[in-house]
Amino acid sequence: MSYNIAVGTVGGGLWVGYNGGEKWRQIQGPIDPESNVRALALNPHDSQHLLASVDHDGIYQSFDGGSHWEKTAQLADRPIWSLAFDPHDPDRIYAGTRPGVFASQDRGTSFAELTTSISTQCAIGVPRTTNVVVDPNDANTVYASVEIDGLHRSRDRGATWESLGQLGPSEFYNDVHGFALRSHGEGTELLVTSPFGLGRSNDDGETWNWHEFEAFDDSKFEFAYSRCIRTPWNDETIIVCVGDYIPGRIGAIEVSKDGGES
Repeated sequence: MSYNIAVGTVGGGLWVGYNGGEKWRQIQGPIDPESNVRALALNPHDSQHLLASVDHDGIYQSFDGGSHWEKTAQLADRPIWSLAFDPHDPDRIYAGTRPGVFASQDRGTSFAELTTSISTQCAIGVPRTTNVVVDPNDANTVYASVEIDGLHRSRDRGATWESLGQLGPSEFYNDVHGFALRSHGEGTELLVTSPFGLGRSNDDGETWNWHEFEAFDDSKFEFAYSRCIRTPWNDETIIVCVGDYIPGRIGAIEVSKDGGES
């Protein structure tokens, strides 16, 4: 296997696995080996170019698949919870923070905070921007998922934003951990995960269909607590990571082969 795997940790810095994970190395410098690395991003225009965020430090980049790193931006005043390259523009990068969204137009050398519809306070304190996703079929449309403030959308590359409102029957359906887009027929399906499972919308976020996952044995919840979501291939496959509680003792991976129907 010739690919590398990069893993960010909370309290254990950044690790890189070579040859598909056969051998692992902790990055000792310039990234602090005891730091929180909450976000990673792979450049869709260059498979050797990676980004990694470090809490209260900034954003680092590697141009050799993760072996060597250099700092590209400060952003030291707040934690960075998500990173995203614009698939339509190799110069544009987004950073989701606690709170808010920043954007770079010079490949990460500098970042400017965007004026968004994201709240400054939520039920748990300061909201966290868990994902920033650029619509691969529309260069102007950008989404930001927020814990706990739902889903937000820009139709003009981040210049202005709107909230998609309440995603479910209670406030914590807006506790969005994972977000993904999936081509569905002639349109785009929106996929979110919250503590209550997987939410799907085929009408641009107007309505949502929710699916709860079966609870773990002896869990304090009546359902599995959903975290990240991935749609790795251009088919009906959806992958959701779930756990038993916060932060939890055990976890599992739920896989759907029919677009989330089962």
